[in-house]
Amino acid sequence: MQSKTKKAFDFAGKSGFYDGVITGTGLFGSLVSNLVWKMDKNKDLEYQKLATKAIPQNFGGKMLEVPVGTGILTMPMYQKLTNADITCLDYSNEMMARAEQRAENMGMKNISFVQGDVGKLPFENETFDLVLSMNGLHVFPDKDKAFSEILRVLKYGGIFCGCTYIEGECKRTDWFINKLYVPKGYFNPPFDTKKTLENRLQKMYETASVKTVISEACFECVK
Repeated sequence: MQSKTKKAFDFAGKSGFYDGVITGTGLFGSLVSNLVWKMDKNKDLEYQKLATKAIPQNFGGKMLEVPVGTGILTMPMYQKLTNADITCLDYSNEMMARAEQRAENMGMKNISFVQGDVGKLPFENETFDLVLSMNGLHVFPDKDKAFSEILRVLKYGGIFCGCTYIEGECKRTDWFINKLYVPKGYFNPPFDTKKTLENRLQKMYETASVKTVISEACFECVK
């Protein structure tokens, strides 16, 4: 993965502003959510629920989250999946360190953490029953490789779900992404539209659906 992207997320992990921005909470996070994404708290919660609703409440299989970030969005959910075997991967050591600390503070024992690149996942074919990617696909420089690797490590009949930024839904969001997020290394083009994401996923999976909350595309697929 590009060094600029790693540096950007290492900085985000160290500085601590990431959690508020990704959840739309706090003064700065709320401002970014409204100004950049045209979202209020209800919209933030809506896309987060859509992105994870394909995960069974009693899920007890092997699961991969890539990237885990700081775990702010997913650790509360994992606390309820006590029978699941969860692996969290991230390219940024600083982001993952926050996720590990959060899991430790919450007393979770069924989660392992791996530093790695989605373009070369360190797992055997068909390892996981479920793969979750929350706000990660728009970050990966080589998106074709990322999608291919996720498909490779997912078992047949397994679930791939999550969310990602798509362009073409909100001009204001697209402007901020291209003028601010891309130059800083937080996002990497090219970006899918809703249509191209649907086409990509439908070609790769047995079933695939995409729903949008403004510029967030929430997807669920079965291999």
